[in-house]
Amino acid sequence: MIDVNALVGPYPFRAVPHPDPDVLVRVLDREKTERAWVGHLPSAFHRDPAAGNAELFAALKPHAQRLRAVPAIRPDWPRWEQALKDARDSGAVAVRAYPPQWQLGPHDTAMAELAIACGESKLPLVLTVRFEDLRQRHPLDVAGDLSAAAIRSLARAGSGVRLVVTAAGRDMIEEVHWGLTPAEQERVLWDISWIWGPPEDHLAKLFRTIGSRRFVYGTHWPLRLTQTPRANLDLLPDDLSGAKLGDPETF
Repeated sequence: MIDVNALVGPYPFRAVPHPDPDVLVRVLDREKTERAWVGHLPSAFHRDPAAGNAELFAALKPHAQRLRAVPAIRPDWPRWEQALKDARDSGAVAVRAYPPQWQLGPHDTAMAELAIACGESKLPLVLTVRFEDLRQRHPLDVAGDLSAAAIRSLARAGSGVRLVVTAAGRDMIEEVHWGLTPAEQERVLWDISWIWGPPEDHLAKLFRTIGSRRFVYGTHWPLRLTQTPRANLDLLPDDLSGAKLGDPETF
């Protein structure tokens, strides 16, 4: 099992407990998770994520076998192409981008260029729909959720594009998935960190209609409880108990 949606570093709008690599490794052990794709939480709110990327690689170095760096690349910032090359050469398994926090609209050409460039580099592009529910957000946190239109636009940007969308709920997933062609649908994986289990059974319904292989394991640690996605998998109905998730490392 690989957690594609873990983060380290402080959150600007509230305290989160122990958002450190050492603690994350212990969490992986507790949850019997093999590895995690790890982003740098503060970088989503930096104008230039370069310093955060350097901090991320340094922080994860002692745990390189289990914590795989997913640096942030801002495509409207100078020399982002070199930053992407440096990330790939440094062993990044994917790249993160945060269009709402960087005020990049649904059809921003820079985001499309980043998605295509990531595809050419064989790196999935990880997108985050939200960090917190709208009702929890600090008044200074003015960025909205990532829109369905933005995800569809990137999925259509090129045949080599690979998107891993995190923190999306059932409504968002269905709005995007059924608005894409079958070929475009194959370019998108969804993590399960924000999908409800019982009693709503959103996860089961999505597995039945879209297929479990379009979903990957993600926890949204440290902003959400890591036990939730594991419990939702354990509580799937009997007819879905053997459902297999997608493999992000062969995506």
